[in-house]
Amino acid sequence: MLDYLLENGIKSVLFWVIGLVALWIGFAALGFGGHSGAFPSVSEAKWQAVFLTNNQVYFGKVKDYDANYLALSNVYYLRTATDLDQNQASASLNLIKLGGEVHGPEDTIYIPKSSVLFWENMKDSSRVVQTIMSTKQ
Repeated sequence: MLDYLLENGIKSVLFWVIGLVALWIGFAALGFGGHSGAFPSVSEAKWQAVFLTNNQVYFGKVKDYDANYLALSNVYYLRTATDLDQNQASASLNLIKLGGEVHGPEDTIYIPKSSVLFWENMKDSSRVVQTIMSTKQ
């Protein structure tokens, strides 16, 4: 009797283990197993805004560089300018093209994907895109 129970019990456990593994593989193959880690496709016709974990925002053309980095080319960023000519300080934002800094960077930056909060496509009618396009003419 003990032999019968052990034999059928092992078969039953083995059946359930194989069934659960097959079910897990099926869910993973259909994409229900969580985030795949794949980088979303980027529209090359659009400009993107990339928001980083350090509160910096860059504008440019995003490309999926490798598993850990994205490449951003035609890079612009915002810089606050304070007008000190008046009695009160008023801050304004300037859109700056990457490349004119003292250290002379090239026009592509590689950003760790772990530092990206999110990125988004910008409309052609956005003020940032319109300013970029006006500087390219």
